[in-house]
Amino acid sequence: MEAPGRYGPTVADVAGRVLADLGVGHAFGVVGSGNFVLTNALREGGVPFTAARHEGGAASMADAYARMSGRVGVLSVHQGCGLTNAMTGIAEAAKSRTPMIVLTADSPASALRSNFRIDQEALAASVGAVNDRVYGPGTVVADVTRAFRTAVTQRRTVVLHVAIDIAATAAVFEGPVELSVEPPRPRPDTRSAARLANAIRAARRPVFVAGRGARAAGPEIAALAEASGALVATSAVANGLFTGNPFSLGISGGFSSPTSAELIAGADLIVGWGCGLNMWTMRHGRLVGTDTTVVQVDVEIDAIGAHRPIDLGVVGDCGATATDVHTILAADGRTTGYRTDEVRERISASSRWQDVPVTGEVTPGRVDPRALTTALDEILPVDRIVSIDSGNFMGYPSTHLSVPDEFGFCFTQAFQSIGLGLGTAIGAAFAQPGRVPVLGTGDGGFLMAIAELETVVRLALPLVVIVYNDSAYGAEVHHFGDADMTTVTFPEVDIAAIARGHGATGVTVTGLDDLHEIRDWVASLPSPQPSGPLVIDAKITDDGGAWWLAEAFAGH
Repeated sequence: MEAPGRYGPTVADVAGRVLADLGVGHAFGVVGSGNFVLTNALREGGVPFTAARHEGGAASMADAYARMSGRVGVLSVHQGCGLTNAMTGIAEAAKSRTPMIVLTADSPASALRSNFRIDQEALAASVGAVNDRVYGPGTVVADVTRAFRTAVTQRRTVVLHVAIDIAATAAVFEGPVELSVEPPRPRPDTRSAARLANAIRAARRPVFVAGRGARAAGPEIAALAEASGALVATSAVANGLFTGNPFSLGISGGFSSPTSAELIAGADLIVGWGCGLNMWTMRHGRLVGTDTTVVQVDVEIDAIGAHRPIDLGVVGDCGATATDVHTILAADGRTTGYRTDEVRERISASSRWQDVPVTGEVTPGRVDPRALTTALDEILPVDRIVSIDSGNFMGYPSTHLSVPDEFGFCFTQAFQSIGLGLGTAIGAAFAQPGRVPVLGTGDGGFLMAIAELETVVRLALPLVVIVYNDSAYGAEVHHFGDADMTTVTFPEVDIAAIARGHGATGVTVTGLDDLHEIRDWVASLPSPQPSGPLVIDAKITDDGGAWWLAEAFAGH
């Protein structure tokens, strides 16, 4: 390859081209002088690139893309300030073990007084990302390949630093680079598989809870659950994995319906598959009975027992483990276990939050967020991908919007930062382009990320943004009770008007009679496509503190 206007390729040209050859799926970023050539090399190699308005938004886009596509996402940023702008999104990705490459320029080692100079490696390491570096023209192919391999095989967010003096150095490239690499899928040892099989044999009311690490093993876990009479549930991040299963309890933890919580708490065996069984998923242990046997299956040995005491830990890939245990139990025949007709009928009638009656006083000029979200669940296309920002509101779209499968729900809550939702929804939309993207966000998080609304409009994405607008940072309002709230409450803002100013369709909803414009917008989806996003400014009632808030703040 030879870049226009040069006698030959530079290290930056080669770095970008190698990532393209290795098969990264999509790149997002803000281009400055430090990452200009790197980004163009990605594009010339065939990697789609989306220009964001802020590096923080771009980081969330790359994170969500990787989660929802199964391919490595790339974030491209300038040295120094470009990287610092992106750090909250990078922290979320790193804490979630998202396979992602942060391709960042870096200041030359000799530029000790450069205003761009910071200790980028220390910064990245502080949030749990893995550092790697392109060292020079002789190693650039190996350096980039190593970073990619780490991202895929270790499921890590890798920050790949390329100093601008090294980036400009002439290099030789004899591509393309070919590499076939997948995450390791180790089988459990025979003794551990046998012990798990015996635990299942002894159980009368088993429940399987699948987490992020089990998203690729849904069919194997479902088959074992059917054979062993186990009910199935997920952590929030794996929501949708068992959609359509008549014995699925939905999300386990703070988002569980009363029926689901009761059935999980009644289990005599809980098996966490790629799931930490942490305070969120087990309601600080309240969903685990005093005599319940707890088993954890995970490919990472350090994850076993990291959040709570367990009775048995099995180190192995979730799919391989489920298959091996199923084979052991095959001779026993199928057992009823927890899968009785009565339990199935209870699940069908009341395990979904949409089936729980909405109670509470009607407030003039305000809409109940539960009733609104249930109505939107019926109006919006079923083939959707739902992304969730953080805040007091977040349970409503998480619990009252159904999703088609595990690729229909993107939940970026590891760092618990508001403002990541809009970028998340954009990245998720590119990961699943055949689905209608839907974002649930609060007014605080939406306004924090408002720059990326221009990105959505520019790209003409048919994104539905549900803004649960209480004119406050609601979590703090409810958590601090009778304290002075003037620091966390705000005057009424016409978010629909702001959306229209950006070129989006803006609709204000103060009651269930205000949904006709939303129905009209949805009706236009098949043909022709809407020219851009729909922003729903929902003036919601005071919920007195969402039911999951007590769970959240108990962990602070």
